[in-house]
Order: sequence, then C-alpha cells, then structure tokens
Amino acid sequence: MASGTDRSQSTTTNGVEELSISKRKVALITGITGQDGSYLTELLLDKGYEVHGLIRRSSNFNTQRINHIYIDPHNVHKARMKLHYADLTDASSLRRWIDTISPDEIYNLAAQSHVAVSFEIPDYTADVVATGSLRLLEALRSHITTSGRTHVKYYQAGSSEMFGSTPPPQSEDTPFHPRSPYAASKCAAHWYTVNYREAYGIFACNGILFNHESPRRGENFVTRKITRAVGRIKIGLQSKLFLGNLQASRDWGFAGDYVEAMWLMLQQDKPDDYVVATEESHTVEEFLEKAFGYVGLNWKDHVEIDKRYFRPTEVDNLKGDSSKARKVLGWKPKVGFEQLVKMMVDEDVELAKREKVLVDAGFMDAQQQP
Repeated sequence: MASGTDRSQSTTTNGVEELSISKRKVALITGITGQDGSYLTELLLDKGYEVHGLIRRSSNFNTQRINHIYIDPHNVHKARMKLHYADLTDASSLRRWIDTISPDEIYNLAAQSHVAVSFEIPDYTADVVATGSLRLLEALRSHITTSGRTHVKYYQAGSSEMFGSTPPPQSEDTPFHPRSPYAASKCAAHWYTVNYREAYGIFACNGILFNHESPRRGENFVTRKITRAVGRIKIGLQSKLFLGNLQASRDWGFAGDYVEAMWLMLQQDKPDDYVVATEESHTVEEFLEKAFGYVGLNWKDHVEIDKRYFRPTEVDNLKGDSSKARKVLGWKPKVGFEQLVKMMVDEDVELAKREKVLVDAGFMDAQQQP
C-alpha cells in the first residue's frame, strides 16, 4: 500500500508545493459519498493521491456523487479511489482500516449533518458527530503509537453552526454558543481535535466551514430544496414550496472551493484551526429572490410558510471572518453568491426536465408534491 513521500517533480499552487511522487500520497476520507467528500476526492485524485473512502453499509447504494470517478478495483492500474465498509460508531473498523490503509492524510467529513434532524435524533447525532470523531482520533493515536508513522495528518470538519447565537462576524477567536444538538456535537469534536493535538502532538486541524452549497447538496437542505423546487415549478411539475424562517442569514459559498481549503490546511508546517467563509451574508429570502428571479418567476407566488420547519432554537445570522485562511493558506473563494445560485438552478432545471420525461411516459406521478 503506497504511503511514502519520495518526490520526483513538483509544481506550485497557492504557494504550496504540489508533488508528483513515485510513492503516491494516500488519503482516507470519512463521508466520501457526501457533497464535500465527492469534491475533495476529485481534488485529491487530480493531485495524484490514492484515495480511500469509508462508507456505511446500506441496502441502497448511496454513491451517486462519486459514481462518475469510480473505477472497479480489479482495474488495478487505474483505480486510485477505493471504498471500504466502516462506521464512526464502530471503533474497531476505524482502527482496522487506518492500520490497513496507512494513510498520510485523514479527512473526517462524516456526520449526521442536518441541523433540524439533530433535534429529532439527538443521541445518534452526538454518537456519530462527537463521539465518532473521538473514536477516529483515538484510532489514529493508537496507529501512530504502534507504527511510528508520526507524519500522518488529520482534518476535522467543523461548522459555523458552532457559533450559534454569537453575533457576526465570527472568526477563530469567537466564542461558541451552539443552538442545536448537531452544533453542540461539532463543538465537542472540535475540542477533541484540539486536545489530541496538544496532548499527543498529532498534526490535527479544525476547519470551521461556513455554509457551502452546490448542485450535489442534499435535497433536504434549504438551498437545494429551493433550487429543486424552482426547477420543478418552472417545468410544471410542482406549484408550491414550503419553508420556515426566511430571515435566517447565512454565509453561503461553493463546496468545490471549500475543499481546497481543507487540503491546504494539511499542507502547512504547523497544525492550526481556520475559519473558511466568503465574508458575505444573505437571507433565505434573498436566495429565493435570486433563484426564482433567474428563471423569471416571483417566489411570493409559490412559497408558503410552514411552522414545522422552524427550529426550537434559531440561529439568526452567520457571517465568517476568514482573514486568517486568506493570509496563511492563500485561499479565497472563486464562486460568488449569485453565480452559486445560478449554478444550482441550472442543474435542477435540467433534472426537472428529465423528470418530466418520466411523468409524461407514465412512470412517475407529477402530484407527489403540491
């Protein structure tokens, strides 16, 4: 299993030496089938890495976001992405795969990541998001102790939700005030990471990423819920969209930009924690105006408020201060808010067109949604 760092050629990107190596760097990603995992995998493969992803066993395949880059492992000369069954709730599987794969970099992206759902399943959320991160860190510590591979680097995916009710702008020095079981669990994972860095000298970084979206975003997240509805309404498959708090304000960026910041954190000489954000904040209502307006619709004709979508404790305004990441990592977002909205709407209009073909052929019920 390749895990060395012998170098043959190098180029420079954002001031970081990008290596062409005879022994490929090996990355292990939890949450590889998610939005961020898929973009990160693409980035690492482009940089010449061998990528291993941990996936949960399910009766249904959940690999649609990475199907386009999957190559059957029997094709040994081309398959640089490999998938393995494991779970953050199963410590033995985490330790086994770290020992087997011998990664140079570990990216912990897996989570029960839906804030509203965390109120419904708080125990599970804490077990996966908080204790799951601790299990992974402990598996890494044990691996380093027994193998002597002290160069392994670890990335922990944090969240702007950890700031909660703390007023913006929020930076690395802003106190956390989580307002959901998900956010509280992310805070625990953050401090576990800091503790293992300080106690055991592990190269461990926290990336506090503000909201990052894309056409690959899950359909139960508000941005994708909106653009999905825009496509269906435009094509005539839907007429109404039900939402909660339209005045909630978020710092929205493009997920494809944000995974580069993750990678850059692990290329530094010293581990640290970084806020990653666009430094712009927009309300859900603004997102609606841009999305519906882009296809010539008025959102007020289609959106209805449903109190079921209000959280028990709301987070009113998140706006990041990413000056540290911009200065130290040389990172900055490439995709702006309006471009992001248009990108997502374009994809979902095309998806709705394909759906309509199925509806017209009688394979799908157009009235599944009002």
